[in-house]
Amino acid sequence: MVWIQRRKLLASCLCITASVFLLVTLQVVVELGKLERKKFKNSNGQDGHATMEEPTHLYPLPGKEALNWKNKPETDNYPIMLWWSPLTGETGRLGQCGADACFFTINRTYLHHHMTKAFLFYGTDFNIDSLPLPRKAHHDWALFHEESPKNNYKLFHKPVITLFNYTATFSRHSHLPLTTQYLEGVEVLKSLRYLVPLRSKNILRRRLAPLVYVQSDCDPPSDRDSYVRELMTHVEVDSYGECLRNKDLPPQLKNPASMDADGFYKIIAQYKFILAFENAVCDDYITEKFWRPLKLGVVPVYYGSPSIADWLPSNRSAILVSEFAHPRELASYIRQLDHDDRLYEAYIEWKLKGEVSNQRLLTALKERKWGVQDVHQDNYIDAFECMVCSKVWDNIRLQEKGLPPKRWKAEVTHLSCPEPTVFAFSPLAPRWSSLREMWIPSFEQSKKEAQALRWLVDRNKNFSAQEFWALVFKD
Repeated sequence: MVWIQRRKLLASCLCITASVFLLVTLQVVVELGKLERKKFKNSNGQDGHATMEEPTHLYPLPGKEALNWKNKPETDNYPIMLWWSPLTGETGRLGQCGADACFFTINRTYLHHHMTKAFLFYGTDFNIDSLPLPRKAHHDWALFHEESPKNNYKLFHKPVITLFNYTATFSRHSHLPLTTQYLEGVEVLKSLRYLVPLRSKNILRRRLAPLVYVQSDCDPPSDRDSYVRELMTHVEVDSYGECLRNKDLPPQLKNPASMDADGFYKIIAQYKFILAFENAVCDDYITEKFWRPLKLGVVPVYYGSPSIADWLPSNRSAILVSEFAHPRELASYIRQLDHDDRLYEAYIEWKLKGEVSNQRLLTALKERKWGVQDVHQDNYIDAFECMVCSKVWDNIRLQEKGLPPKRWKAEVTHLSCPEPTVFAFSPLAPRWSSLREMWIPSFEQSKKEAQALRWLVDRNKNFSAQEFWALVFKD
């Protein structure tokens, strides 16, 4: 009997404990829900856009009162920005851009909506399979393209780039320049966090080459592997990537995603020089290959943007491949710096002193309307969306005053890349032919594709892929 009573007592205690636990859990869930709703209402959100508050102005119809935004669908009150390339994945979002607001969506059912004012395209995904045609007079086209030209050569020819009204590209001439897209700010250039003292680097030279090369995108349009292959016959190079590899990274750093890992940074920072070769040669196309070594205190040996001198932190902060007639001359110069600490230190003096003297670079970083890995700023996609939204609203206000809208148009300088070439000394290495057989003919065909696309778009009606390719291969 005592045993049974004890069991009953124990069961009662367990029931009471379970009840209390459930009540506490329920209260926690309720409070968390309140907190999340409060955070969502008050925060800028992960995508960098502020939560909509009641705007100070709406889009009034001529002769009528402004629409009541609380009672009407958002798409009836605001200009619609339709992402024709589904870059953001957002089916519908009301975004605040300063005093203006626009509705952003990837939903193509808004194609013929009377409030659709602009179509946004992501350059890599821009193709002829479907375009928003016929294009109405009030339909602006906006291009966002920050990536390599090899992703879509059609865009780099006048017939296609001038189809767009607004651009956000790596060119300084773009409406929203993204030239510094891989640089967080001036402070990371000045930082000594990863800097390995020269005395230590000289000791490390007993087991490391003076130069390091890390590439896994082999034989791109810049023909960089041909250059490095030749350079390797004149000076020692440690190559960690899939291209020309002669040295292995630790297993945990072999994933390309690890190239921004602290462990990877520390390995690269041990070297005196790094071969920073872009995958394509275009004005202002400057990637992390250039900025990363500057942050780590390694001297970049750079090949890529012909305009790179405009973006150097100081006059002597990088070695430019274009200044040497042949890899053997570059190798000779590297060996000279490697053996003369005074000459080498001239390339890192700016960093040791924390002096970035390039006013163009400083101004670009100060004036850009977006941030890199900065939760307190919009990212460049947000900035692109708001640039288009604001320009659309500018024209709406002009028309309300009875004035004609301003017509913006992209220029050829907004994406400028010459035809790919090969280095004159390039040997017939096993993989060299891929450049000759793919990139140069691809660039040549892209010219024909650009002309065909422009002719079809200017007709301003839908066309089939069959029509397009018939024009491309005509004659």
